Amino acid sequence: MAGIAQGDWLMGVLIQLSLQFLLISFLAFGGASATLPEMHRFLVVQHHWIDDQTFSSLYAISQAAPGPNVLFVALFGWQVAGLPGAICTLFAMCIPAAILALLFEHYASRYPEHRWHYMFRRALAPITVGLVMATALIVMQGVGFSAGPVLLAVVAVWVTLRTKYNPLWLIGLGALLGALGWI
Repeated sequence: MAGIAQGDWLMGVLIQLSLQFLLISFLAFGGASATLPEMHRFLVVQHHWIDDQTFSSLYAISQAAPGPNVLFVALFGWQVAGLPGAICTLFAMCIPAAILALLFEHYASRYPEHRWHYMFRRALAPITVGLVMATALIVMQGVGFSAGPVLLAVVAVWVTLRTKYNPLWLIGLGALLGALGWI
């Protein structure tokens, strides 16, 4: 009986994960990271499946790892429901957005004289910036808003905008400061 109840629980969670990440995929203008606040609301605030620190850690690990940027979605699903959760969240996040992008580009290239696709892209730019800024604040919640993390974030923004250093140096610096217990 316990196995059946656990199976029912898992199936319910997988359905919720799939539906939510399918909806989130349609908001992923500017990349999957732009939808991080909505994922945080769903996984941390609404269902308490992941705490703030784990959420931020999974995102940071996925961003430091080589490979596609969207892999953090699979880590979230894995944390909630194991391998089936990882598969559900990744497919629900990637497939609808890929189909939508292909359809958009197909029609935009087929009707280049129409201005709707230009206006659509132009209108999405400020929204994407806002979503990415909200993502930064959500990730900062996981480490707290004390002086050390805020200073490191400001330095990372400055180095990224003003120098040509590879971001891997910043990731290494953050890992070193974290290992030393300074963050």
